[in-house]
Amino acid sequence: CETCNKEEAKYRCPRCMKYSCSLLCVKKHKLALSCNGVRDKTAFVSVNEFTDLNLLSDYRFLEDVSRTADAAARHCIVHSPAAKRLLQCLRNKARGCNIELKTLPVGFTKRRENSTTFNSTENKFYWHLKLVFPHCHAEYTLKRVPDDKTLADILKPYIDPVESDPVVCQRLKIYTGSPQSDVQILMKIENRSRNSVRYNELDASRSLLDNLKGKVIIEYPTLFVVLKTLKNDMVVLGKDGSEPVENSDSESSSLSSMEEGEIRDSS
Repeated sequence: CETCNKEEAKYRCPRCMKYSCSLLCVKKHKLALSCNGVRDKTAFVSVNEFTDLNLLSDYRFLEDVSRTADAAARHCIVHSPAAKRLLQCLRNKARGCNIELKTLPVGFTKRRENSTTFNSTENKFYWHLKLVFPHCHAEYTLKRVPDDKTLADILKPYIDPVESDPVVCQRLKIYTGSPQSDVQILMKIENRSRNSVRYNELDASRSLLDNLKGKVIIEYPTLFVVLKTLKNDMVVLGKDGSEPVENSDSESSSLSSMEEGEIRDSS
């Protein structure tokens, strides 16, 4: 058992392939690794390891995709003229703020969960926002975040040692125990090849709107909060947009697994 290291393993997690000996250890490993126990149908399998079972799994996965797409195509509300006008208006307002907002086809997870709106009276965006804390394998979703709120204020309920929620503070204790100067906020640059993933560093003292200007957003922003003193392989572009000099080995990282769902949703 990879959890207690005492008993003989009886179970293997379909998601992370960790061995466990009992239900208690299964629950512990899910809590420690934020694992949902659901097999990743799109996980990479090398040609040498590819079997008939993998082929059958891929076939069933494609059938599920086809069924979901067909169901979405039949949904009358999401294809109504009013819904299309609302999306077009949202994209136009974003373009007016120098933000290239792209929306995914109906049926995609990010399209379904996106709750971003624009308030014409206040002339303000209320963003759907996702915060990812890779060092703790934690993710949080925020709704109706005003675009004039600074990133520092957005992060206060999560990493501020005084103002953060006690439960969240305990889970993100690596962050709450670190000085604020060590916190780095990154956002992935879209429209790049998968083997050339890069990030922009955002300014915590500036508003969300100011940080999003000049960026490409697919459905809604996803911010990665990392610590400079802890190793991570997220390659950050220079302030002038130039490519940094990096070791090519830093392309692969344990943190990159946190983004796989994002990559698949936006591809």
